[in-house]
Amino acid sequence: MTSLLTPPTRSAEEIRADLAHRRPLVLTATLGGIAAAAATLVVCLAVGVVGWFLTDAGAHGTPSEALRTGALGWLSAHFSGVHVRGTLVTAVPLGLTLVCAWTLWRTGLRVGDSISGHGPDIHRIGDGERDLTVPLATLLFTTGYAVSTVLVVALAGTATTQPSDARAALTAALLSACVGGTGIAVGSGRAAVWVSLVPAVARAGIATARAIVLGWLLVSTVALVAALALDLSTAANLLSQLGTDAGGGVLYSALTLLVLPNAVAFSGSYLLGPGFAVGAGTLVSPTAVMVGPLPMFPLLAALPDGGDTPAWTPWLVLLGPLTAALAVVLVQRRLPVLRWEEAIVRALSGGVLAALAFTMLASLAGGAVGPGRMREVGPSSFDVLVHALTCFGVGAVTAAAAMTWWQRRTLLAEEPGEGTGV
Repeated sequence: MTSLLTPPTRSAEEIRADLAHRRPLVLTATLGGIAAAAATLVVCLAVGVVGWFLTDAGAHGTPSEALRTGALGWLSAHFSGVHVRGTLVTAVPLGLTLVCAWTLWRTGLRVGDSISGHGPDIHRIGDGERDLTVPLATLLFTTGYAVSTVLVVALAGTATTQPSDARAALTAALLSACVGGTGIAVGSGRAAVWVSLVPAVARAGIATARAIVLGWLLVSTVALVAALALDLSTAANLLSQLGTDAGGGVLYSALTLLVLPNAVAFSGSYLLGPGFAVGAGTLVSPTAVMVGPLPMFPLLAALPDGGDTPAWTPWLVLLGPLTAALAVVLVQRRLPVLRWEEAIVRALSGGVLAALAFTMLASLAGGAVGPGRMREVGPSSFDVLVHALTCFGVGAVTAAAAMTWWQRRTLLAEEPGEGTGV
């Protein structure tokens, strides 16, 4: 009998709003992945053409070569590598990779919102009904982005440059699936449902790891800026020796920003203790600095002088535990905990996750940047992991124990009835 009832009427605004969230899933997700790739690619192509004009007013080369250079730069952000005058360059401009990731995130949010009306509603999902909307959209989104990347490799690659289509496609797939897929889940509202099913201790551990990583990146950036400011004249001198005019200097400085995240990762590895290499057989760390001839790159002015290090630099390794401890204090003030074992698990898991995250960043920051000894540039992933686990773990657990003692002392004193069973 219910089928004979007249359905409630809806206004035109409600119908339009419903249709806006029920756009064709296959078409929307696939075009979303293609659009995310095209957005950053077009910018790189434009920068390539602008740089071609700024360097020599177009006197040498052709527009197609400038476009190819921009495309190769975009592919380098996807770990394709490129051969320059017969030398393989594998170092990745992580700044450009972050721009691509941000574009994937924003596009994923829009795609998720556009298809949020598909599948079961939030109540049925909460009851355990299977929902394949996000996995299917993520698969199509990733396919569109990865296929676009392979197409760019085919069009921009030459026998001289030889970018790797396999590495580029794999990176594009991982990046779009992880970042874009997360954006789709958040935009569609599914992520809020899934997160509510995660245990509170796990969410707190992830929040702790996030606070530690963000704090450590801030400390590393401040250290890098301070080191560069102390020898800013050397950086300016290196830039002047490159022989660029005003336009070329501006372009060169802007492109330098693309490797700023790499430099921050190097700075963080230095502060943790293991340091990094700027060529085979070299080391830059708080306890030893051994460098040889270096390329003319302004950011290298931040490197300390070779030889014996000052007596205070080994104490810089204390910044790691202090940063982790401060992060735990801030998180535990927002999310108090009175059980000792829960506090330790939260802090330890957060410290381990933060160490893994920073180690991954440090491992991606290095690579070959030239021939000969410059094939080995960057931190040692294993050494960074060992030092990060030690520094972040010790700092996090110590702060968690202190904060738990303090919160038990204060909160249980204020509400003695709440302490039963703790």
